[in-house]
Order: sequence, then structure tokens, then C-alpha cells
Amino acid sequence: MTLRQFEYLVTVVDEGSFTRAAELLHVTQPALSHQIRALERTVGTQLLDRLPRAVRLTPAGRAWLPHARAALADAERAATSARRAAGLECGELRVATVYSLTLGALAPVLRRWHALHPDVRVTLFEHRHADELRVAMTEGRADVAVGPAPTSWAGTTTVLGEEEFVVVLPPDWPEGDTIDLWSLKDVGWVHYAPTNGLADVVDAACLARGFPPRAAVRTEQTAAAPVLAAAGLGPALVPRNVLPAGFDGRVLRPDPPVRRALVAYTHRDADPLTTAFVALLVEAGWSV
Repeated sequence: MTLRQFEYLVTVVDEGSFTRAAELLHVTQPALSHQIRALERTVGTQLLDRLPRAVRLTPAGRAWLPHARAALADAERAATSARRAAGLECGELRVATVYSLTLGALAPVLRRWHALHPDVRVTLFEHRHADELRVAMTEGRADVAVGPAPTSWAGTTTVLGEEEFVVVLPPDWPEGDTIDLWSLKDVGWVHYAPTNGLADVVDAACLARGFPPRAAVRTEQTAAAPVLAAAGLGPALVPRNVLPAGFDGRVLRPDPPVRRALVAYTHRDADPLTTAFVALLVEAGWSV
């Protein structure tokens, strides 16, 4: 059963003639008759009475016809939606990202996107780890991923910039602008749960300074780490962009700096909506 068969039968009914319907549809009359009989076999009953000079619907045909018209109308609406999406008028954009970017850097981009394309619905998929992000893209659950660079990707990758990390300490920590992570080697840290990709960042940064961080407390939630650190549970290494305005903890830049490269990656056959969104990401200038 196909939409084309639906169109054939509806046209025959509307024209009241196989001959006129075949002319309108640009098919031969035998081909038209064959497709309608195939439809009747699929439905399991006769839909048309073929009279010497006309055709009319059977009772089953009268019951079936409204559903056929509705299916054709739905198909036309779907095609219209696709055309509008291609013209960036409406549609849906599925964006996968990591929690730290949702909390900070991505929000202004989404606000700008909504202002430019108010009829495009954005569905946001947030992931704790870069590996989860890549799996979501591989399985086709998102149109574009925004986050750390994947280890390998067959589609298109666009470099956006870097995510800067800062050390959060209690408000009464001595004044200063920078701190060497080595000076915190003997204290317990506010660390991330292993399922959070930021745990890998903290481990790598501390090991680069010659020590493994000792966790005083671990949290699954990216936004919880700076709050716990400001409360005195231990230092935390957090993306700068997750800190809210007016945050009252002491915020110091690690020396040497800790940064993470950020990219947007898409499938090879990225549609116009996705391409436009990546262009907006690049335009935003990512040094976060």
C-alpha cells in the first residue's frame, strides 16, 4: 500500500473516470487500473464499482476514502515542512552537548538562534561524558554535537575554540589571580564522579603537575562542584563558563593554564539547518 496508490484512487473518484484520471496523472490507463487493483488486494476488498460509463465507490470505498485523503494531506504537510526547513523557515534541530556547555557558553548561542529562527524547534540532549556525546551522534540521535573533540569521526568537524578551567576555593582564600595546582596536592578535592567527563580533565591536569588528586567528595553534577568548593569542602577545577554572575567563591586561574579544545561535529550529509547552526557557533567566537 503506497501513497501513490492512494493518489490514483482518489483521482479516479474525483474525476469519475479512469480515462480522465490517467490523463491527469500522466500514466497509462492499464497501469492505473493495475495499481488500483493492487490496492484493493492489499485492503482485502473491492473499493470501486466499475460501471460501463462511470465508476463509483463501494461501501468499503466510501469508508476508506476519508482516510486516504487524510494520508495524502499529511504527506503534503510533511513535504511542506521539509521544504520550509531547507529554507530555514521552520523544522527541528537536535543538538547534543555536554553539561558544562549547557550551563554557560551554549545558552547565548541558542538565544541568538531563536531570535533568527523562531519557528525552528531546538531539542537539546545533554551528556555527562564526551564518549556519550559521540555515541549519540553515531546512533543518529542528534544533528550536531558541541563539545570536546571526538577521538575519531567520519563526518565534518569544525573547531570552535577552547574551554578554560579555573580553580574554585572558599571566599576567605588569600587574594591572588593564579595558583599552581601543585600547591593543592596534599588536600582533598571536590572531584567529579567517574561518569562525568570532567573527572578525566581534573585527573589529567593534576597528573601533569605531578600528583593524583585525592577526592574528598565526588559529585555527578557539574554545577554542584563550584558550590561545594566555595563551601570549603576542597578545591574544584571547573569550566569558567559554568560560574554564575556574582559567584562568591574565590576563583583563580591555574598556572600553567588548563584548557580543553571544543568542536562542533556533524554528519557528512548535514542539512541546511545544521549547517547554519554551526556557522552561528563559529561566529560566536568560543573562548569560554
